Amino acid sequence: MVHKNLYSWNHMLSGYAKMGMVKPAKKLFDKMPEKDVVSWNTMVFAYAKSGLCAEALNYYRGLRRAGIGCNDYTFTGLLTICVKFKEIQLTRQAHGQVLVMGLLSNVVVSCSVLDSYAKCGEMASACSLFEEMKVKDVLAWTTMVSGFAQCGNMKSATEFFHLMPAKNPVSWTSLIAGYARYGQGQRALELFGRMMAFRIRPDQFTFSSCLCACASVASLKHGKQVHAYLTRMNFRPNAIVLSSLVDMYAKCGCLDAARLVFDVMSVKKDVVLWNTMLSALAQHGRGEEAIHMVDDMICSGVKPNRITLIVLLHACSHSGLVQEGLRVFESMTFSHGVVPDQEHYACLIDLLGRAGDFDNLINQLQKLPCEPNQQILSALLGVCAIHGNMELGSTAAERLMKLEPQSPASYVLLSSIHATLGKWESAEQFRELMEKRHVKKEQGISWIGQQNNLQTFTVSEQLAGQEEEEVPSSPITGR
Repeated sequence: MVHKNLYSWNHMLSGYAKMGMVKPAKKLFDKMPEKDVVSWNTMVFAYAKSGLCAEALNYYRGLRRAGIGCNDYTFTGLLTICVKFKEIQLTRQAHGQVLVMGLLSNVVVSCSVLDSYAKCGEMASACSLFEEMKVKDVLAWTTMVSGFAQCGNMKSATEFFHLMPAKNPVSWTSLIAGYARYGQGQRALELFGRMMAFRIRPDQFTFSSCLCACASVASLKHGKQVHAYLTRMNFRPNAIVLSSLVDMYAKCGCLDAARLVFDVMSVKKDVVLWNTMLSALAQHGRGEEAIHMVDDMICSGVKPNRITLIVLLHACSHSGLVQEGLRVFESMTFSHGVVPDQEHYACLIDLLGRAGDFDNLINQLQKLPCEPNQQILSALLGVCAIHGNMELGSTAAERLMKLEPQSPASYVLLSSIHATLGKWESAEQFRELMEKRHVKKEQGISWIGQQNNLQTFTVSEQLAGQEEEEVPSSPITGR
């Protein structure tokens, strides 16, 4: 009778958990005369599912203190928390307990541990576990591809992808997203073409990643093809895909098309969509339009967030709207409840510096609530390079070098300041100092369409021909 009663309690508890009703679940849990591992696991899952991972972790610890043995569901719930908090130490502890209890042979548990290592960026541990796994299903392979892609190790991600016995849409999308995120838009488009040629149905994230790739290489042709495919297939894009579509058109120089997509979209515009459109206006120097759009945003019931105000300050800076930008900055807390952080101050420095108002700029620097970080110093160094302000630029560069000794920005900009003032020997000395300290400047890559293909070249080389992989002329057909 006791067990039957406990089963009934757990059944009710599970119902609350599945509906995300954590408060009623907690009340019921506290009233339970007896609790078993199922009761505790349910509470861990309920809170983790609701995004309340700190509370979920407390229930896991309560389970351990109660001396009740764990099972496979306990660890899958715990590892969800590890992923949320990027808790690598807790992941290792969970891995150790899984080993002791002999649960590593459980594919669900082993994949959960693998996923936690990968999403915490601990790919060495993920590789070791992957090698130990006797059963490697498509989820395990996909986790490795996704993990390496998220870390930017595209070589390893590609190797695992090609070794996969069977590929699923997630593995294709993970690799496409990795290429798009880490500046290899050409490869992302090529892979998308292959995916379509194999008739693998893309999802929302695939389209978003592909549009990001189009934006990164300013390939309007491919971006339009993706947009046409979405329309032709009656695909209902979510807010993320629509945001990527607006961003793609803006970065390809088609602001009118970006605005049209934004205006006609049927989904409810959230703060991310508004911010994307504001960013598009900022990129094209439409500061006044951006200011008016924030008013429209507020009227539609969407509250500006910290990103909105960063974008708005950028818009004012790139449009020369100094007074408007100052008003935005000074009214942030009062009007929008956003306390300025270092990124907002970096925008303010850029705004004042571009306008040549160094007196006000120095005044704002003196009023900083904390020590300037890399963003503020980089902004300061950038405007000093524009106006040839060697004294202030040198101070900013020295501080930036101490903060980030391997960052090339301070060396390059300081060299540019000296070159602008005609001090060529000093400019060359900073270049030599970069070499001495083994600081490498990332080589700029340009893209050009040639005979229906995208090809790359750098300043130091001719147009790449046969050496570069060609992108199919249509990423939709792969032909």
